[in-house]
Amino acid sequence: MTASLDEYLKKTALFTGFDDRQIADVLSIAKERRFAAGGTIIRQGESALGFYLLVEGRTEVRSGDDVLARLGPGDYFGEMALLLTDTPRTADVVALEDTTCLVITQWDLRALLVAHPEAGLAMMGELARRLADTDRTLRD
Repeated sequence: MTASLDEYLKKTALFTGFDDRQIADVLSIAKERRFAAGGTIIRQGESALGFYLLVEGRTEVRSGDDVLARLGPGDYFGEMALLLTDTPRTADVVALEDTTCLVITQWDLRALLVAHPEAGLAMMGELARRLADTDRTLRD
């Protein structure tokens, strides 16, 4: 992974406020995965073991024939896997074009948070904001 990923992560909502050491530790556990256009990244109902941060490309979140969201670089998905064990995926995520993601497993993230508990507080704030946004959307 290139040094430019350091700056990229610092600009994403989930890692805003992380210092250089925390970002380096995130990059040491993240795995880069590439998906071809049309490929399924996450399949609804499968076990959730990690979360994905989009680096390049565009994706669609789908439940059946319904498009729930379109995501691009800097967006993330699969975050429920970070919080809950043995949780099935709630939707499909499909690559609309060639896509690159960083993938972090729940056990790697937990090890990171043991080393940097303050980073966990920053992430929880972003995840709570996202949950509140989803709740508002569902009410509207």
